[in-house]
Amino acid sequence: MQMIRGRMRMALSAGAMLYRSSLSGPVRLMTTEAQNVAAKLKSSGLLRSQALIGGKWVDSYDGKTIKVYNPATGEVITDVACMGGKETNDAISSAYDAFSSWSKLTAAERSKCLRKWYDLIMAHKEELGQLMTLEQGKPLKEAIGEVSYGAGFIEFSAEEAKRIYGDIIPSPLADRRLFVLKQPVGVVGAITPWNFPLAMITRKVGPALACGCTVVIKPSELTPLTALAAAELSLQAGIPPGVVNVVMGNASDIGDALLASPQVRKLTFTGSTIVGKKLMARAAATVKKVSLELGGNAPCIIFDDADIEVALKGALATKFRNTGQTCVCANRILVQEGIYEKFANAFAKAVQSMKVGDGFSEGVEQGPLINEAAVKKVESFVEDATSKGAEVLVGGKRHSLGMTFYEPTVVTGVNSEMLLSREEVFGPVAPLLKFKTEEDAIHMANDTNAGLAAYIFSTNIQRAWRVTEALEYGIVGVNEGLVSTEVAPFGGVKQSGLGREGSKYGLDEYLEMKYVCLGSMS
Repeated sequence: MQMIRGRMRMALSAGAMLYRSSLSGPVRLMTTEAQNVAAKLKSSGLLRSQALIGGKWVDSYDGKTIKVYNPATGEVITDVACMGGKETNDAISSAYDAFSSWSKLTAAERSKCLRKWYDLIMAHKEELGQLMTLEQGKPLKEAIGEVSYGAGFIEFSAEEAKRIYGDIIPSPLADRRLFVLKQPVGVVGAITPWNFPLAMITRKVGPALACGCTVVIKPSELTPLTALAAAELSLQAGIPPGVVNVVMGNASDIGDALLASPQVRKLTFTGSTIVGKKLMARAAATVKKVSLELGGNAPCIIFDDADIEVALKGALATKFRNTGQTCVCANRILVQEGIYEKFANAFAKAVQSMKVGDGFSEGVEQGPLINEAAVKKVESFVEDATSKGAEVLVGGKRHSLGMTFYEPTVVTGVNSEMLLSREEVFGPVAPLLKFKTEEDAIHMANDTNAGLAAYIFSTNIQRAWRVTEALEYGIVGVNEGLVSTEVAPFGGVKQSGLGREGSKYGLDEYLEMKYVCLGSMS
């Protein structure tokens, strides 16, 4: 399960093999439509295939490349440099050298650079959205929405750069003064997933740069193009060479270099829990600061007193956004028995009407899964559920479009023994579970090692507060299915991770506190 969750640790060679196995014949070349989009992106300077090290676009030192595929068609978009430890160490050195000057700029100067980067991202949101749809598959409207969402972290960081405050502590001795300074931690290694190719980068890099840190970004091998385009815009924004570096390719070699280097003082990772644990353990060797946004198993609790229309809208939004490939997707929909049948029927009807297709097609609400392995995982979870007594109300199989498209699916009669309830499906499958009492719902919701996001639908304000406080999750949406925003802290508890991203709290992850005791000068 953890391997297929996607995210950064998937080796591209495996991904390429899975794509080839899903095609009839050799790897396809791009269609005319895709070629036109790619040509426009290339002419704009946003379709990059080299890595960025020290402000220069470079090939891998051994000349190796990896292919980037369009998951909707299996077509090759382009070949990008495939890098490893040597290139990563050079990127680290570049970031380390740039740190001394970048960290000494005033907050106002860093803020201006970040604001310019934000402006450029927004000026190119259509092109960035097209690029994202090409390499990740999400519908174009949703991709452009991610660009705006991701850019928001840069804008927020630009504003908060000027509000990183220290403190003065009243001294117990008359001849001493006590101060607390906040200073940048240093070089940051940022490892990001494929499901949000821009936003997962900006919500790490924005606050890092605002605090005065420099970064080495390792995007997913499946979706490096959006990261490279964002890096190109950072150069155009006047962010100095070496402050932002991007290397992609061999995940284990790049990760090893980031973990081993004493010059990398902070590692931030979004991905699976199993990989996060390994990174956390290995970061101990150099005692790095670590931020981890890991796996989820989000419950969506719908009480008898919920507004059915509000619950329906919220559950659809949180379950099927990005084809179910998000860490905060409703992985389990818990419905109280009094409205279970009514909700299940209405939900199944709404899901059945969802339009599936290539992200560039008009009106498409759901695109493909990222690769063949993801489809096989979804199939295995549905098969496990039906073999144990669950019933498929809608969907339940590959879509007639072929490739990695899967039908939006609703499964009823799910219980806690099924994989759909225990593990993250990371696909367009909504399992419905029935509960009797409020206490039952809380127990079912908390019966997991994960603790990222949860959702409640109820018109009873007292119940909403009670359940919110009882849920063991870092994020709770009440009568709302879309909860992510740059102004609020995003992160989980238990085995869903450490630290927070977004908001003023997210900046603390990139800062060290220094206590200064000033004695008498006489």
